[in-house]
Amino acid sequence: MNQLRVNVSLWLTALLGAMLFTWPLLFPQFSAIGDLGGWAVIALAPVLVVLALMALNKGLTSARELAVLGVLAAAGSAIRIATSGVGGFEAVFILIILAGRAFGAKFGFVLGVLTIAVSSVFWGGFGPWTAFQMLAVGWVGLGAGLLPKSSKHEIWWLVGYTIVASYLFGLFMNLWFWPFAVGPETSISYSAELPVLENLSRFLVYTLTTSTLTWDTVRAVTVSLVIGFFGKAILATLRRAKLGN
Repeated sequence: MNQLRVNVSLWLTALLGAMLFTWPLLFPQFSAIGDLGGWAVIALAPVLVVLALMALNKGLTSARELAVLGVLAAAGSAIRIATSGVGGFEAVFILIILAGRAFGAKFGFVLGVLTIAVSSVFWGGFGPWTAFQMLAVGWVGLGAGLLPKSSKHEIWWLVGYTIVASYLFGLFMNLWFWPFAVGPETSISYSAELPVLENLSRFLVYTLTTSTLTWDTVRAVTVSLVIGFFGKAILATLRRAKLGN
């Protein structure tokens, strides 16, 4: 019953989080009431993160697992601070994806959330975007843990997943912020009065020109190459830590 509760909480968090990220398309009425509507969405994101961590805490009961989680969160935070913003290369995704694969979806989600939180504290990077980053990176770790269990093609699965996740991460992080990022009078501006498809078309042009062709592509290529060449060895190390060998 406890495991069922954890799983339900995990998927409910994913659903509610997806609604927060896509609010410009799903809930244009928030924008129609002015800036207050957008800021209300932003305020809900950290609440959702806290509720998710409270629920998923019950799913991580092993003392060893919690100890490894703490070590990896600290390591991931150091990696993020050292590499984030270096031409789009974000090495922290390597750790999050491989740890999610080795330890499972719940572990990957919590590790992603904690890594962003801890690194933001030491980096001074807290802002309205932080909770959204925590959710998005958490999803990256969660997805890695849900990949097919086939060991024969494991690295290929991870490489393909890394490429897809890199682009989706950039897309979702752009989407929630898009109404605030562009002024109201451009051809790629968000407008609550426009149909959903028109807004979607404008957003796709915006994200393609500002992120997809640059940062997201660099992230997808660099992280997938590292996982392709070194993923097997890193996974073996993580799995030994999981088993205590």
